Amino acid sequence: MLRMYRKLTTVILCASFLAAPVASPAAELKQEAVRTWDAYVETANLQMRDRMHRTFLWVDESPDRIQGVRDGEILVSSVGQRNPKPVPSGLIHDWIGAAFIPNARLEDVLSASRSYDQYKYFYQPAVVDSKFLGRTGDCDKYSMRIVNKEVVSETGLDGEYEACYVQVDAKHWYSIGHSTRLQEVRGYGRPDERDLPPGQGSGYIWRLYTIARFEQADDGVYVELEAMALSRDIPVSVRWLVTPIVRNISKSSLLTSLRQMEEAVRSMAVAVKTKQSTIARNGNDTMLASRTK
Repeated sequence: MLRMYRKLTTVILCASFLAAPVASPAAELKQEAVRTWDAYVETANLQMRDRMHRTFLWVDESPDRIQGVRDGEILVSSVGQRNPKPVPSGLIHDWIGAAFIPNARLEDVLSASRSYDQYKYFYQPAVVDSKFLGRTGDCDKYSMRIVNKEVVSETGLDGEYEACYVQVDAKHWYSIGHSTRLQEVRGYGRPDERDLPPGQGSGYIWRLYTIARFEQADDGVYVELEAMALSRDIPVSVRWLVTPIVRNISKSSLLTSLRQMEEAVRSMAVAVKTKQSTIARNGNDTMLASRTK
């Protein structure tokens, strides 16, 4: 019953939001929004570089946070008091989350994080397709198609991304990822499905940017993910109604992603062990066969 109520509430709120673009052409991405976004993510990058010379993890800034994730809690918090943050012709959403994966190895976490072909299995049902596109140095390129099935009619987002990984030392890594192309999929799943040109459409997401941190400690791995997005503004007439649900969906999406990341790490580790066992067993069988000849 609670799930049905939440879904119905989401439909009503999204219906109000979806109705606004019909009456207004303001859904097109403006250059003033892009300039503000670029400055915002550059500040986030400077803060990340500063972390290498002080407290690396966000959870280490508070005894309650570190104890919470150490006890198995997944923490998700707004970055700043006002979220989403209004900017010229848009909104910036900024959330940070943290989790601890006990008995995990840093290499297993990084392997799962960079297994882009598997994203469509790791992050179901939101990710319906994913593909590794190539690697240049420490930077990976990949594509994803994301679908939101919670709104009035299914909407899709097709995009390409780049993620660059940096090793700080033997126990610390971080990555910075951003979208290089995002296109709304109009009429997803219908015969008239088509990709709109970049910068056009409903404008629910114009840009995406992530900063992830990984630390091996306490017989496990701490994972932190800051997720930023640029979207169209919420029309004033429904802002009071829509803003709370936008915050709730953003927070729950990040929480779900961190939970699914832990499951992905576990499944990858099991697959590696199974493969190693198979190779060892086949090797032993070959040696035994050669000795009996």
